[in-house]
Parts: sequence; C-alpha cells; structure tokens
Amino acid sequence: MTQNQKRKEAPSEPLKRVLGLAVRAIAGDGEIEVTYGGGKPALEGKVVRLAEPSRVPTAGEIAVLRGWADSLALTAACHDEAVHRKLAPPAGPAREVFEAMERARVEALGSNRMSGMADNLTAKCEDEYAHGRFDRITDRADAPIGNALALLVRERLTGQAPPDTARALVDIWRPHIEQCGEQVFRRMKDTAENQEAFGRLIRDLLQSLDLAENLAEGHSEETEETTEEEPLGGEAEAESEDDGAEGGEQDQEQDEQEGDAGESTSAAELPDPDDFESDDGDPEAIEATEPWRPNTSVLDDPENFGYKVYTRAHDEEVGAEQISTPEELERLRTFLDKELKALSSVVARLANRLQRRLLAQQNRAWDFDLEEGALDAARLTRIITDPMHALSFKRERDTDFRDTVVTLLLDNSGSMRGRPIMVAACCADILARTLERCGVKVEILGFTTRAWKGGQAREDWLAAGKPGSPGRLNDLRHIIYKTADAPWRRAKRSLALMMREGLLKENIDGEALAWAYQRLMARPEQRRILMMISDGAPVDDSTLSVNSGSYLEQHLRKVIEEIETRSPVELIAIGIGHDVTRYYARAVTISDPGELAGAMTDKLVELFEEEPKVQPGAGRRRPRRANAKAP
Repeated sequence: MTQNQKRKEAPSEPLKRVLGLAVRAIAGDGEIEVTYGGGKPALEGKVVRLAEPSRVPTAGEIAVLRGWADSLALTAACHDEAVHRKLAPPAGPAREVFEAMERARVEALGSNRMSGMADNLTAKCEDEYAHGRFDRITDRADAPIGNALALLVRERLTGQAPPDTARALVDIWRPHIEQCGEQVFRRMKDTAENQEAFGRLIRDLLQSLDLAENLAEGHSEETEETTEEEPLGGEAEAESEDDGAEGGEQDQEQDEQEGDAGESTSAAELPDPDDFESDDGDPEAIEATEPWRPNTSVLDDPENFGYKVYTRAHDEEVGAEQISTPEELERLRTFLDKELKALSSVVARLANRLQRRLLAQQNRAWDFDLEEGALDAARLTRIITDPMHALSFKRERDTDFRDTVVTLLLDNSGSMRGRPIMVAACCADILARTLERCGVKVEILGFTTRAWKGGQAREDWLAAGKPGSPGRLNDLRHIIYKTADAPWRRAKRSLALMMREGLLKENIDGEALAWAYQRLMARPEQRRILMMISDGAPVDDSTLSVNSGSYLEQHLRKVIEEIETRSPVELIAIGIGHDVTRYYARAVTISDPGELAGAMTDKLVELFEEEPKVQPGAGRRRPRRANAKAP
C-alpha cells in the first residue's frame, strides 16, 4: 500500500481488515466473508454481516464490534444447523428462548478458552442491555424470561455475573428458574461441548418451566409425520370435490386456510389459472374473478403486521406554539441563541460548506427576451435605442434541484435531556436556515409521549380489566416545530421548545417514523429526504411491560424496511451515543453530541451529490402537482 493510499484510507479500515482475519481464523473457514452495513449483525451462510463502524470508532465501539465478530465466528465454528433444526421447538416464544440459550452456550465456549474473547463478548453483552430498560424491574410481567434464561446460562457456564443493567431482570426470575430447573442447570456445564446433549437439556428446562408443550418428539419429526399423513387427507378432499360446486368452493377456502397454517396441498387440488379466464378474454372479468388480496403495508395498516395500538383517542399531533405560551417561547429562544453563539463557529462553518456544495449544483438557466420578469441588464441599451421594444426581460427556469424537501425528525425522549437535545436544536436551527437559502424546504418534527410509564391509554386499559395483548399503551405526542412551507423566521421561536423542562419523556420510534413519512408523502416535491436523529432504541415502559421486550423494536424494523425498500423517500439516521446502524441501511453513529453538526452536514452533502432515489410503483402513493415532472 502506497503512502498516498494510507493517507486516504479511513481510520476504520485497518479495524475491518483485522476483524475479517480474526473471524476466519476463529471459524476455521477461509471462505467466510465479512461485510459491513445496516441491520443487526448476523451470520448468513458463509457471510458474516457486522454493523458499519464510525469513521473514527471509539474504544468502546471497537470492543462491541469485536464481541459481535467473535460471537458470529464462534457460531460458524461450534453450531450445527442440522442439529439445531432437529431439536428447536416450532416458531414462537419457546423457539426464541431456545435460540437465546444456544447462543449463550456458543459464546461461553469462546469465553472459557480465550480471555481476550471473553472481554469482547462481555462488552457486547453490556451493550445489548445498555438501554437500561430492565435495571429497575419489580414485576415479572415486565421481565422477558428468555433474556433472564440466556444470562443465567452464561453465568453458569462462564461464572460471569449479568451486566448491572440486567441484574434486576435476572434476580426477579432466578428463584423460580432455579427451583424448577436446578437439576438441568447442574448438568449444563458437562454438556456444553455437545450441542445435541445441551439442546435436549434446554428442551427439558422449557418443559419444566411450562414454556413449551409436546416437546418429546423433535420438530423435524413432527414435520415428517404430517407429511406422511397428508396423502390420506388429500384423498378425502379429492373425494369431497364430487359433492358439487358449492362443496368445491368450501374446500378451496379450507385449502387456502390450511396453506396459511403451513400445510401442503397437492398440485392436483389447486385450481387451474385458465379456469379464471372469461370467454371473451376481458381483463376486467379476470380481475373480478380472482380473490381479493389486501395490498397494504405496515405504514398503512400496522395491525396486519402484528403491531397493535390499544387506543389512539389520547394521541396528540400538535404545533409547538400550541403547548407553550409566547412568553415561554421567547425566553427559551433567548436561551437557545446563547447556546448558538457557543456553537456558531463550528456549526456555521459546516453550514457554509453545505451551502457552497448545494449552490454549486444549481445550474441556473434563464429564458430571455420575455415581455415580463426581471429586467435583463444586458438589454439596457435596447431600452435607450428602442424604448418601444418590449422583449427586455428574463426569468429563471425552475430546476429539479429546488424541487426537494427535507424532514428532520428529532427524538424528544428523556435520554436526550441536557447537551444532546441542545445540540440537536442548534443544528436543526442552523440547517433550516442554510437549506432555506438554497431553495430547499425543511420540516422539523419531534416525537415523545405525553406521560411516563403510560398515560390515559393505560388508565383505560386498567379500567377495562387488563385485556390481553393490548399493544402500545401510552399516549403519543408528535410535535411540529416547523412546517415545510413556513419560513425559518416565523418558526425560530417554536424550535426553542425543545429546551423546555418536562417535555422529554419516552420514545416510540416506529410510529413517529411512519408519521413523518406520511407527512412527506403528502408533499408535492419530487425528492423527499427524511433524517432521523435519535440516541437509542424505542423505549416505552408501559408498552413493554405487557408485550414482548422487542415489541417496539420489531415494529420499527418493519417500518424502516418498508421506507427503505418500497418507497421513494430517502431515509438516513444519526445515532447519538447509540448504534443505529443495526436498524438503518444508511446511518452513522457519533459518540459525542458535539459531532452532530458535522454528521448531519456530511450525510446531506452525500445525498445531494447522489441521484435521487426512485422506486418503481411508488407513484401510487405520491400526490402530484399538475406541472410536476415524473420521477
């Protein structure tokens, strides 16, 4: 490598090379490829996918990244997928618990053999529970038993205590688990090297804890038995087809329902597609004959994707000026202006850089010799020599670049309190002014909840007798600090509301992202950019206490996937002290809030230097102006 290449190389590149070598060495497989990107780290065949590190990663970030690399490499070396399929319960909560304990076994093997690897895996474990959601748990209903079991397995196999932030979670379940499964735990250490023997112990433990039923036979064996019995069912169904057209229709509906449940249907029983064609080949008749299928997304109908909301009656979408007085906003704006002075030198320099890059891309074009518009200075002599000549004006043409809107979506959760929210407010203020000067419209939104640990929605749920699976149990507060059409000078006081004490509570990122997306899609601009600024995963104690620990996170992932893969909106995310690259494909993580201005500027510059994102078929959701160009 030449000196020139070394100078151009990002500081994170040597780390990536070392991790690749380490993964292949631990796995004992030279064909394994290590890639970096968004989403949760995972092992897929011969590919290990890790989170993209920051350009200048901190020591803590490096330790966590090494922990994930070691964990996935150990999985490749010590985990047999065929044995796992044979022993794992069917899909569901029991399977998730089974897989969590198997991961703990694999990681324990590496921790016991290599002390350096043990340190890396400890850093990974502490990062997974760094959200602090479990540090003050007092009720088992709020504590996922799967997490507790995995940490107890880790403790028994390695002797390492659970992280401080998860100790309450483990302690609340420990008496019950040890009472029901102490005999199993005693035998675990002796079977840790044998995946099949260890898996059977886990199955015994799940049964003793009443977490799974009918585990005497393996899942793969159940599948074989079902397959053997299906010909009998197929013959019975074939006979029933002779009962008449009405019976045939009922059988068809029954077949569809059984297919959804995972049962197979023979090809002979499936209706011939030609049967749906009309005699005259009319496409409308064909369409009318085919069964209706919903074409919704998690953004339009989240309940179809497993995300419920107990009630939306108390949710709030409100302008900043509606939840504060003009006097308070003026006072907060004065405070924000003082903070802006401290950051002005850094943020203003970055904003000027962004403005220069954006203006450089605006290829200005003019129409000349018009009867109205701006006076053309080059035609002034014509006015003197021929005052009756009317064609002395010009007008600037509209450019595609200006047909852009940017939404800044700011996390207003309690963990942003202090310097993070102050820096976020300052950066939003500066960037709004900068982009406005460049002809780019900016909308600034915030999201939080109206109460801690549930508001009126939880009260309604309690009054109704605590019905099961209530879904989201808090009242949303979505705040509009600045609309896209409002100039900065009119909205500058509203931006200061972020500094208000008591505003910041909990955060439900998935619904906030869907809300910001819907507002963007209602805009007439052809290019839409959505920037999420957050410092953590979605957390709402009230919701997570009555649902699974990953309930909000799973919904967030589905919303992100829908926006990134099936919409024309360009989504980017910036995480403050929290790794958001495991959620978003285009993201960056910063360790210090002071780096936010640089990260926001860099990401916007990158986007504006690229071609706009266009998704096939996305136009069905895009309202257009009469004179808008097709994407």
